[in-house]
This record gives sequence, structure tokens and C-alpha cells, in this order.
Amino acid sequence: MTTASATGRPHVSTAQPGVAVRLENLTRRFGDVVALDGLDLDIAGGELLALLGPSGCGKTTALRAIAGFERPDAGRVLVGDRDVTDVPVSKRDMGMVFQAYSLFPNLTVADNVAYGLRVRGRGRAERIARAAELLELVGLADRAKRYPHQLSGGQQQRVALARALAVAPKVLLLDEPLSALDAQVRVQLREEIRRLQLELGITTVFVTHDQAEALSVADRVGVMRAGRLEQVASPDELYERPATAFVAEFVGTMNRVPATLDGGAVQLLGARRPVAGAAPATGPVVALVRPESLLVTADPAGPGRVVTRTFSGATTRVLVALPDGVEVRVDVASTGSADLVPGATVRVTPAERPVLVAPVEPQP
Repeated sequence: MTTASATGRPHVSTAQPGVAVRLENLTRRFGDVVALDGLDLDIAGGELLALLGPSGCGKTTALRAIAGFERPDAGRVLVGDRDVTDVPVSKRDMGMVFQAYSLFPNLTVADNVAYGLRVRGRGRAERIARAAELLELVGLADRAKRYPHQLSGGQQQRVALARALAVAPKVLLLDEPLSALDAQVRVQLREEIRRLQLELGITTVFVTHDQAEALSVADRVGVMRAGRLEQVASPDELYERPATAFVAEFVGTMNRVPATLDGGAVQLLGARRPVAGAAPATGPVVALVRPESLLVTADPAGPGRVVTRTFSGATTRVLVALPDGVEVRVDVASTGSADLVPGATVRVTPAERPVLVAPVEPQP
């Protein structure tokens, strides 16, 4: 069924939107490499969950296990109340979009979108109508008769997305779908993916190594490391209240500042602040502070010196050299940064908020 959406484009319903997905104790080994190490994850129906992490952390293996391309050595994959661990890929009712567009070069755009329906034995009239609906939804109705090589990279990825949605999948799986595109197109297409996901209400798993991408599109983000989840939280919570030092440093820019822990508070940059979360033993620690959580002011007697000043519109990032070889990045409002020029002497202090700390790493 097709209805009009608030955007003026058609709203194409899926067969069973909003199905929950659960991963239970998933383990997957490749020789001596443990790709998934007892992974547990609950994805709510209709949620867009991003799996984020460095190369080799297991995020793509987890996605492939959901799709059925990887058979876990242990554990289960449940879609709704159905255990699909041993169900073939073709029987899982999932749509998948890869980094490579994987379009058929000898088929038109419309035929590419309708391909899954043809494989399922749907009639020609239904295939044509469904392809037209989906191409309208992704803004490519006027490209229906063209071939993939006649489209830009962003347009080809839109076709791949329409093809995945054409079969009305229960779950949409996106494996680094934007990494082959240039920066401006990536931003436009991630907004388009989020719009479509919200309109269709389809449960979606989005794998990426790009933190900005994950934070901008997801309801929740799962940060993975060595086959396990370090934290699963909303983008706001993940950024503002990281559960571990790994999450703090992987998500967004983070300054590492020498500090001292004493009496449940941390002493850094001449100020005393409460500790965020669990604190290691009293003594030397590393304070993890985001650029916007530091304050910098011009001060002839200050211990810091501005190294570089990078203008970014409303904000300006200042790199400051402190004593003992420490450098910190500070984000300030551009309107008040005229005196923070390279060579200026400054003072840096932490904002009035709890500070996350990590143990000092032993020297090799």
C-alpha cells in the first residue's frame, strides 16, 4: 500500500515493520582470531542501531550473522520470536545494502529494483508498480530507464537501497553503505536513509567505522571492540557519558591530560573536578576531556601557547601547547576568539563538570 508522507513522497509500507532482533551469546572464530566473543545484543522493533568500531572489531561479522552469511560457532540469532540461526539467507526476509553497490550493469534501474521480486516469482505488473513506488521514494523516478553506469555513485547507492526495500524486508542491514562516496554525498544520503527508515518503521542495523555517521543517524549506537560491545547507548549518552576510556577516545575528539586523583576528585590544569564514573586508585591518572569541555583565555602569565587556530564557522578549534610536551585542543565560539592567535600566551582550565579518568599507561 502507498500513502502520501509529510515530505510529499509516497510512503511505501513494509510487510512487517518493527520486528525485534536479538543476538544471544554469538561466537565466531576464524582460526585463532575471535571475531565475535559471546556477543549479546537486543535491537528494538523499528529501531535504527549503528554498530561502530575500528577495523577487525567484529561489527561486520555480527551483521553477516544476522543476514545469514556467517554461521556462528555458538549462540543464536532471533528475529521476533523466530530462531533464524540455521535459516538460509534467502528465507530470512532481510534486505542488505553493501559498500559496493552490486547493481546488475545489464539491467535498467527499474529492473534492478524489481530483481528481488522477480526471483520471488511476483507478476510483471506488481514488479513494475513496486519499482516505481520505491524509485519515487528515493527520488529517482526519472532515472528508471537508465543503466547503473549512467548514474552517480550516490544515485547508484539509492538504487541499491530501493532494491533492498522492494521485497518488504523485516530487517534492513547496511554494511558501510556510504564509505565509497564523497563527503557531501555521504551527508545527504545518510539523512535520506534516516528519513526512509523513520517513514517505513523498519528495524535497521547500520555498520560503520565513521563516528559522525553513527551518531547522526542512529537511535542507539553500539561500540564494539575485540568481538564484544563496550557500550550501547543513545548518541547523546555515548558522547557525554562514555562507559569506558575506549569509548571516550573512539567517539569524538578527546584530550589526554596528565592529572592526579585524590579523595574522589581529580586535579588537572590547576583545578579540582569530580570524577565521572568509576575511579582507579589514588595517584597519577590521565584525564579524558573533550575540546568543548576546556576553557581557554588570553593571559600574559599563562603557561600555554597557541600553536594553531582552525576556523570552522560558528566554532574555532585552538591547539594549545602546555608544559611538559602536553598539547590540548579547545573549541571556542568564533566570535570571542580574535585574540587566540598562534603565539598568544593563554591559560586553559577544565569546565565545571565531572571528568572521566583512565589509568596511566605503563611505559614500554
